Amino acid sequence: MSLMPVLFLVVALITTVVLFGDEATGGPVQASLILAAAFAAVFALTHGHSWKELEDHVIETLGDVMKPVLILLFIGALIGIWILSGIVPAIIVWGLKLLSPSIFLFTACVIAAIVSLATGSSWSTAGTIGVALIGIGQAMGIDLGMTAGAIISGAYFGDKLSPFSETTNLASSMAGSDLFEHIKHMLYTTTPALVITLILFLIIGFFGDYGAYDAGRIEIITGAIKARFNTDIYMLIPPVLTIGIMVKRVPAIPAILFGIIIGVIFALIFQSGIMAEGSHSQQLSPALIKLKTCLQTAASGFKSSTSIKEVDNLLNKGGMAAMLNTIWLIISAMFFAGIMDGSGMMGSIAEGILKGVRGTGNLIAATLGTALLTNILASEQYLSIVITGRMYREAYQQQNLKNKNLSRALEDGGTITSPLVPWNTCGAFMASTLGVPTFSYLPYAFLNILTPLVSLVYGYTGFTIEKNDTEDLSD
Repeated sequence: MSLMPVLFLVVALITTVVLFGDEATGGPVQASLILAAAFAAVFALTHGHSWKELEDHVIETLGDVMKPVLILLFIGALIGIWILSGIVPAIIVWGLKLLSPSIFLFTACVIAAIVSLATGSSWSTAGTIGVALIGIGQAMGIDLGMTAGAIISGAYFGDKLSPFSETTNLASSMAGSDLFEHIKHMLYTTTPALVITLILFLIIGFFGDYGAYDAGRIEIITGAIKARFNTDIYMLIPPVLTIGIMVKRVPAIPAILFGIIIGVIFALIFQSGIMAEGSHSQQLSPALIKLKTCLQTAASGFKSSTSIKEVDNLLNKGGMAAMLNTIWLIISAMFFAGIMDGSGMMGSIAEGILKGVRGTGNLIAATLGTALLTNILASEQYLSIVITGRMYREAYQQQNLKNKNLSRALEDGGTITSPLVPWNTCGAFMASTLGVPTFSYLPYAFLNILTPLVSLVYGYTGFTIEKNDTEDLSD
């Protein structure tokens, strides 16, 4: 009975994607999620639950995603302001000077991994350096799905292994394992996955077809950007400072707001030409014109109008309004998740899975599968870690397995797979921030696909699966 709404949702989503393709998340997927939630609510209401009870769970579930929604809005403003201030254009210009197409995907993955490892945030990595890397790849004519896949692979490698990451701390806490023991244990699954990922990007890079790459055209693009923006090396100071304060453990929202403020300051100081554009048609003082430009860019994004299409495509991005479709998607997903959780159907499905688990390999497989399923149904990586961790902690203890085995499986199945689900908060964020549909980058998010598979192999072979010894049990 509990699986019926899930099957309904799967059929509805498959139909929606077939009918609408990449445009599915522009409204049809949201409608499918709400319809599936209504279908689930009918089941719940006919089995003893009240609407008030279900509604309370929906409101509580929506409360869990208010922080991601705020981050989405602020990231949208940050992207617009960083383009206006010349920060993103400067990174694009310097990246095009220093990188070649053959090593770009490899380099993008490494850069994203380093930034995410330092900051502990895949979201901040994608919203800052990731946007610039997308621009560089786009100018080089590299498939946007590949570029986004490289960025996401690197971002989630760092996110998993950083002691500053919220999911890393949450997974170790839910499993009852030491944080640094948890991180060291994850190296066994994440490092091989990253090595294979980098090799694949090198192969794609060296054997890719770059017939469309035109060095002369690149010069025209960089020349057009430099003609409008100041792209001197000191324009790279704001991202360095913003990443620096994230490393110092400043929370995400204040750090992003700092990035916006310093972006506005740099726009006022170094991009006076762009800030004054259109002033002749406005009966406002220069100060008010600049204020209007900043507010408009933060709200609606940067609007580029040059004679070069590639430049306009690179720079027409950002703004809080650009994130509203993603927020709509998240709210629709949370409606479905709230109904499923409040009615007890999600718990019933989980219990059914647990009953059939026998042996270490099957337990690891069930943990990975449940975390992935929760990412799909609950649409939130934190809920995936919490729900799965609560379910399986006792089972790991009964099989005499160390807690770090559970915490690693929670990350390998929960954190890592979250950006692969279009209506999950992470999938929606990555698609919206990078401007690439989830299904376009999914085949190239190699690390996110490989890590659960490596973890699954370890579960069945017993490699790195550690058991409690007698002293641990007596303690």
